[in-house]
Amino acid sequence: MHRFIVVGGGAGGLELATRLGDRYSPHKNKGEARVQVTLVDRNPTHIWKPLLHEVAAGSMDPFTQELAYAAQARWHHFEFQQGELKSLDRTAKRITLAAVMDDEDGAELLPQRVLEYDTLVIAIGSTTHFFGVQGAPEYSLALDTVSQAERFRKRLIAACVRAEHQAHELVESTPDATIPSTEPRIQVAIVGGGATGVELSAELRNTAQVLSAYGLHKLDPRNDVGIVLIEAGPRILPALAERVSTATAELLTKLGVKLMTGETVAEVAPGVVRTASGKAIRADLTVWAAGIKAPAILSQLDGLPVNRLGQLVVRRTLQTETDDNVFALGDCAACPWPGNERNVPPRAQAAHQQASFLLKALAARLENQPLPEFTYRDFGSLVSLGHFSAVGNLMGGVIGGNMLIEGLFARFMYMSLYRLHIAALHGYARMVLDTFAHWLRRTTLPRVKLH
Repeated sequence: MHRFIVVGGGAGGLELATRLGDRYSPHKNKGEARVQVTLVDRNPTHIWKPLLHEVAAGSMDPFTQELAYAAQARWHHFEFQQGELKSLDRTAKRITLAAVMDDEDGAELLPQRVLEYDTLVIAIGSTTHFFGVQGAPEYSLALDTVSQAERFRKRLIAACVRAEHQAHELVESTPDATIPSTEPRIQVAIVGGGATGVELSAELRNTAQVLSAYGLHKLDPRNDVGIVLIEAGPRILPALAERVSTATAELLTKLGVKLMTGETVAEVAPGVVRTASGKAIRADLTVWAAGIKAPAILSQLDGLPVNRLGQLVVRRTLQTETDDNVFALGDCAACPWPGNERNVPPRAQAAHQQASFLLKALAARLENQPLPEFTYRDFGSLVSLGHFSAVGNLMGGVIGGNMLIEGLFARFMYMSLYRLHIAALHGYARMVLDTFAHWLRRTTLPRVKLH
């Protein structure tokens, strides 16, 4: 029996484990179990990472979108092991998982374990890169996990309630006092003008309006809640075409988001963000969305080569440079992109394509056939601007060229990306039912999570 281990239950890793489990299920192979598939992740549940900005803004309840790995494993004929990757022994072909501890009392739930493999696929994604900025890890919030997104959402609601109460106390104690109308009562600073920062800024404007409508605060959602987006480069969305960046900047400005480009953050402190140019930006809440890097564990995996970002260097077969038995995909892999000076970009569509590729490549590996080479197809990029709109460009095989899209059509295309992910996990029929079920649920819930 060939033992596949997939480490990382993100978009690519979970899709690959699901499809491997389905393909080599004993039910489809006349009762013969040729393959054992094991998925490893440090968390017990999966959520599509591009949705975390919606969780942070409260426009999505993560507990209605989470998928339990154990349930998916039961439905799709693979095994799930919870635990964080601790070490790799390439000679013995085994990995060690760290013990799992209880979040409440610190008691050990699962002991340290050793798993043996024949083929190992590493898909542990990426983490926030603070670039060594003083105070950034301590005084800003990242959006790598559901718990981090939920922490920001709760702090935002608390800050709005507190700001209204302080303004009320000021008026009562000094009736003649006035607060400048140009100064917001609460201000959120978002560091990083990439997709995450842009999408969060738009969602927060919607959140401020909904919280006011439901009476959680009586602040003016546009003038009293300030949103500042800080980008070190000359424009937001630097990885996308300039016309997409320009269209997005215009839409954000209409939403009342203040854009500060060409400003490199030098320090984050309680209540303030300081830039290299000497500006001090008031920040009741600071979100760090300025970049990503590979998890540190990748540079400690028994000599597997990594690049300057800490990503595993892989060939076009997605095999690591020094070990044919170890593959990598998604954000944690530095995969060549022929015809381009850079590697395959860290996007959900790349992870999806690599998972589909590896399903075929690993089948060839089982039959001792030569492995194909991965070719990334860029279908463009879409950025959500919340319930207001979306903007992006479609490329290549979608339209036979490059076209800027925005508005409701772009919003529909953006939502379709998540639905395609659900279809990859459950099939199209269940995806349709899931879409309908979530639509029904939203008709009985507020547009923003209020607690």
